[in-house]
Amino acid sequence: MDLGIRGKRALVCASSKGLGRGCAEALAEAGVNLVMNARSEGPLQEAAEAIRARHGVEVTAIAADITTEAGRAQVLEAAGTLDILVTNAGGPPPGMWSDWDRDDFIRALDANMLTPIALMKACLPGMMERGWGRVVNITSQSVKSPIPVLGLSNSARAGLTGYVAGTSRQVAHSGVTINNMLPGIHATDRAISLDNGVAQSEGIALDEARARREATIPVRRYGTAAEFGAMCAFLCSQHAGFIVGQNILLDGGATNTTL
Repeated sequence: MDLGIRGKRALVCASSKGLGRGCAEALAEAGVNLVMNARSEGPLQEAAEAIRARHGVEVTAIAADITTEAGRAQVLEAAGTLDILVTNAGGPPPGMWSDWDRDDFIRALDANMLTPIALMKACLPGMMERGWGRVVNITSQSVKSPIPVLGLSNSARAGLTGYVAGTSRQVAHSGVTINNMLPGIHATDRAISLDNGVAQSEGIALDEARARREATIPVRRYGTAAEFGAMCAFLCSQHAGFIVGQNILLDGGATNTTL
């Protein structure tokens, strides 16, 4: 399927690896020129060069902390005019309700709620003026089914979801759509980190921790960054203009819910 977005320009945050990299790859395959962002210069430049070589698109790589005001300003200045925005940031550390104080919540809100909102506020006016735009926020399955040990993530991402629910319907008339992608467990560094935590707390091998988690997923495996990216590219395509303010769950059926 021709996604109809060849030549568009997209900012993909946290895209040197994991789900962000999967989204960047899929958009590049569709002919989209990229602005890629991550904190670490080396891995980011390696990812950017690989995508340039594979897909022949323009790629600008900006190493900066997107969760800071200075980092966002640096990225947005380099990005210029954007047609597509994919927000993404690493999730807060796991723990229990008794572990967290106000500062922990502020850090989680800054990274996983306020940063995407700031990026949208920066990009939406131009998209609306030009009559076309796509925003995809990578959040988490936890906004539909909270994960007890990820209370910081549950809270921040639920707040972002509420913001998108209202904002998306205020900008849709201008040809701009905003939607969220809700990943379950995927084969990324985040999954390894969570599985390591289980392995250490329960005194089991990492492979066993992963096997136990896979057994709770109806498809009996972790998702891949490539299939996640393919959904992102579709939501950013010309064919997705009637999809507004939705939360697309990609979890292999792990969340047991009717709606």
